[in-house]
Amino acid sequence: MIFSRKRAGEARHARDNGVLDAGETPAAPARGPYDVSEAPDAPRLDLGSIQIPAVPDVEVRVQADPQGVIQQVVLVHGQNALQLGVFAAPRSEGIWDEVREEIRTSLLNDGAAAQEVEGERGTELRAQVRTPDGVTDLRFIGIDGPRWMVRGVFQGQAAVDPAAGGPLAACLDGLVVDRGQEAKPVREPLPLRLPREVAEQQAAEQQAAGPQEV
Repeated sequence: MIFSRKRAGEARHARDNGVLDAGETPAAPARGPYDVSEAPDAPRLDLGSIQIPAVPDVEVRVQADPQGVIQQVVLVHGQNALQLGVFAAPRSEGIWDEVREEIRTSLLNDGAAAQEVEGERGTELRAQVRTPDGVTDLRFIGIDGPRWMVRGVFQGQAAVDPAAGGPLAACLDGLVVDRGQEAKPVREPLPLRLPREVAEQQAAEQQAAGPQEV
């Protein structure tokens, strides 16, 4: 299932321009991912735990089960892609450092080349993995938030040249995380779902198709 975003949102990120006057509230961070409690208004695609901003020519591709529960979210722009995941984290500290080390160890055990580099958003993990189509470059980033962590995996030229992923990076800049208030085990994926109208349409189409012969 693909959601196309052809027009940019008109809202701009709020920035803190200096000392706050009495009675003013702190400005939202200059860029996201934002917690839902501090996100500026902007048009976004609501997938439950994450809300993806409208960025020109970026397609949102999702894989969902018959109940509308999303298994995978991938943003695509040209030959570049960004796979997104969001996970529960403790209130006291971030988990990206530990998660990154586990990913690095797993890649090395599988015979893939992996190294840590300092990127715009902190320490990243870059790797080369073998696929049926040949060697593929991957760039893993992690962003710790209040009781959540967003993990992104870039593919394509954006995996080796961050500047090539500009529109995909813009999606990260405007991403919103809605963790919810209920307790969750650390690192548990936060639930993602299709927008209600899309899920209803999908259910209606399946009902109209009738039972499938086996």
